[in-house]
Amino acid sequence: MDQFDIIVVGGGSAGCAAAARLAENPSLSVCLLEAGGTTEGVTVTTPGLMALNMRKGAVNWGFDTEPQPGLGGRRGYQPRGRGLGGSSAINAMLYVRGNPWDYDNWAALGCSGWGWDDVLPWFLRSEGNARGADAYHGADGPLSVVDQTCVNPASTGFLAAAQSLQLPSNPDFNGAQQDGFGLYQVTQKNGERWSAARAFLTGQPNLEVRTGVTVEKILFENRRASGVQFSRGGQQQVLQARAGVVLSAGAFASPQVLMLSGIGPAQQLAQHGITAQQDSPAVGEALQDHVDYVGSWMTQSTAPIGITFGGLATMLRAFVQHRRSRTGLLTSPMAEAGGFWRSRPDLPAPDVQFHFVPAVLEDHGRKLLWGHGISCHACVLRPESRGTVRLASARAADAPLIDMGFLNDPRDMAVLRDGVRLMHRIIAAPPLAALGLRDRYPVAIDDEAALDALIRSRADTVYHPVGTCRMGSDAGAVVDPQLRARGVVGLWVADASVMPKLISGNTNAPSIMIGERCADFVQTALKA
Repeated sequence: MDQFDIIVVGGGSAGCAAAARLAENPSLSVCLLEAGGTTEGVTVTTPGLMALNMRKGAVNWGFDTEPQPGLGGRRGYQPRGRGLGGSSAINAMLYVRGNPWDYDNWAALGCSGWGWDDVLPWFLRSEGNARGADAYHGADGPLSVVDQTCVNPASTGFLAAAQSLQLPSNPDFNGAQQDGFGLYQVTQKNGERWSAARAFLTGQPNLEVRTGVTVEKILFENRRASGVQFSRGGQQQVLQARAGVVLSAGAFASPQVLMLSGIGPAQQLAQHGITAQQDSPAVGEALQDHVDYVGSWMTQSTAPIGITFGGLATMLRAFVQHRRSRTGLLTSPMAEAGGFWRSRPDLPAPDVQFHFVPAVLEDHGRKLLWGHGISCHACVLRPESRGTVRLASARAADAPLIDMGFLNDPRDMAVLRDGVRLMHRIIAAPPLAALGLRDRYPVAIDDEAALDALIRSRADTVYHPVGTCRMGSDAGAVVDPQLRARGVVGLWVADASVMPKLISGNTNAPSIMIGERCADFVQTALKA
């Protein structure tokens, strides 16, 4: 039976950061367990090929949700990264932290030590921004953050259209303010995707990484986490943890592993023959995600990316260029431009985010269309709807039951409706109208019933699930503000599942921050 000081379960954004930072301590032996494999293939490292990984496969879990009443009974799709780097290996690479108000709100909700002034130093520590260091950015961290080098004319047209409507411009969504429209910075280095695995897993001598591992449960001795039981290559194995376990499997798998380990709603666990180690009703509850509507328009212009004979020839030339010099069109994150907007002026922070794509996006990029066009996302940044993650069985290999609860709260529809209306106004403004756009889903934008029906028929995730292992100071929270699992000893949870409220933006950078902080919490606890 192998032994390590710390076992980290899950090699996603937070898990990579936590494992690497723990392994920087020469007195600790660390083992990182990841269900997937390595993520160094060309479709992963080439930014502009990300759509090729949106289907379920070797690097994508490709979860289907339970039928969603708020989406007209449709099942949603939840692509999640499978392999080292987790979803940072298949995402759009946008570097966004959220709004300072989000973190101050966490602190107000009982997450002491998680206000903006508390978390900013940890963002700075991980960030290696090509623009250099200042009050809002770090320049020396392992996570490379750069400006885009090849922006499509349609994306600059989108920004010009927003300006024509007197919407503010913003050159830095992570700077002095979040509001406004601009180009996203991306997590890339030398023209390639810079995932959390590439950023943090740099061959520390006391870090062992094991891939192809299905964690079955966390083991306990006298309520102390003592190790992990897992299967690999058809063989069941056990790793012993002398000091503790960090669970970092994500918003879907972290609650699943906890429940398989006997930490969760006791009554539900009993239905699967699992004895409760700790009755924790909040495990798997409070699931939140950015519900998102994507509009798409066709054009005769060949400026946007498209699938035509000419467009395919352009992509082939771009592929050759990228393989030779790591430059050109295939450095694009696809979601090149966007913005943050308040649907009401009295809000403490923007409540709608836009992602503009200079290509037609259908069914998460899984459906290909002939022709050129553009797409635009609008998502609800702070949703009121809540969902759940439940066990489908007592087998770790079985995907959990995921109910997103999208648009179950009418307040979310009201915000999304406003966002979609602004999206249509921007797209119709002269700088973009010159492309001669044809709406694939025309609707009378002022007809509330028709607009709501269209939204319900097309809305889905923009890939930011959180909240299923909620952090807080109250007895009902799954983890405390030091990320320690309540009711047991030697177990920490570190990923987006601990967020008490969804932040106003993309979740990759905040997940890395959580992993960084967890490593510090663990080492502080070991010194005590």
